[in-house]
Amino acid sequence: MSPQVFVAGVGMTRFGKHPDRSVKDLTREAVELALTDAGCTREQIRAAFFGNSTQGHMEGQDMIRGELALRSMGIQGVPVVNVENACASASTAFHLAVNYVKADAADIVLAIGAEKMLSADKARSFSAFDGAWDVHDTEAGAQRLLEMGRGVEPPPGSRSEKPYSVFMDIYASMGRLHMREYGTTQRHFAAVSSKNHKHSVHNPLAQYRDSYSVEDILGAAAITYPLTVPMCSPISDGAAAAIVCSEAGLAKLANQRARPIRVLASVLQTGSDRPAAAFDRHLVRLGSNQAYEQAGVGPHDVDVAEVHDATAIGEVIQSEVLGLCETGMGGPMAEQGQTSIGGRIPINPSGGLESKGHPIGATGLGQLHELVIQLRGAAGQRQVHNARIALAENGGGLYGVEEAVACITILGR
Repeated sequence: MSPQVFVAGVGMTRFGKHPDRSVKDLTREAVELALTDAGCTREQIRAAFFGNSTQGHMEGQDMIRGELALRSMGIQGVPVVNVENACASASTAFHLAVNYVKADAADIVLAIGAEKMLSADKARSFSAFDGAWDVHDTEAGAQRLLEMGRGVEPPPGSRSEKPYSVFMDIYASMGRLHMREYGTTQRHFAAVSSKNHKHSVHNPLAQYRDSYSVEDILGAAAITYPLTVPMCSPISDGAAAAIVCSEAGLAKLANQRARPIRVLASVLQTGSDRPAAAFDRHLVRLGSNQAYEQAGVGPHDVDVAEVHDATAIGEVIQSEVLGLCETGMGGPMAEQGQTSIGGRIPINPSGGLESKGHPIGATGLGQLHELVIQLRGAAGQRQVHNARIALAENGGGLYGVEEAVACITILGR
């Protein structure tokens, strides 16, 4: 039997616009909150895994980002591993921390993700995503996107003339494929977005906290069909952190009032060549099957989930490939209220990436921060009743017709 691993503490900055704060500043805030939450000192950290994807692009800082950010706040003299894995960087850092503890390489380990993406130069911010697909295959990649969405024609005027991330085109093509194959409608995607924005009203760490109706979402400015602005995650700054421990590590910590949360499964999965509509071979389906087996639970046991909704289309697809509903039912399930707080399977009670924000190197740990708070019963007005099993899915990049990588984590009370 594998040794038990626990999350002893979590910390997170508000996600959003932080024009006067550096990656170091954001890292310090999130780590200090996690240390305080766990009753852990800097000196007790025996290793650190630092997730970041865009600091090289935005600032020219490469290679030693974690060493610089952590030493600036007094964490030094321990192994530091820099983790760049697209939008799954933070969850990958957590995955590595969990396995480092499982291997008995250390008893108290820090996982941290930090990102500063906002710039006065909007084109520079959006272009941070340009390297997250095969830059030697862009023409063929664009053709695959067109083929995915073929058969559902975008209405006139449904594409923005303003700059936006290439990944919005990718998600839009996936959405049109889903519409063609399963009868999903733009209104279904709007129902997902409306639900998430309503959840974020009660999250003080969310970038946006405004409630929108389905009609508000449908009437908002277009990005690229079927996406409108509120259906898409924003550009964000932020950081999130977790203290990962063995049982021996827990015994060394001063503050266990918050109760440690068990890590039941952590799976890192890459994709494989498949037809675009073969969702039974989707990397998240393959990875979540492993995670359920590792945790000894099934999708029907999950009480609350945080999934990678870089757009509302993403949440629909992920809810299906995670087995939280039947294929083709992700949109209707949201429209019926089943994924709202109080529904059958609440998804993204934090507000998700669409409204909580998406600082890509921090996003996965932001999801885990929410789930730890939920499992402790400390989420206030967005609390999911009697949450005992929680699931996070965090994907990144594009390879072929799906994400290049995904990390699935299952936590238990």
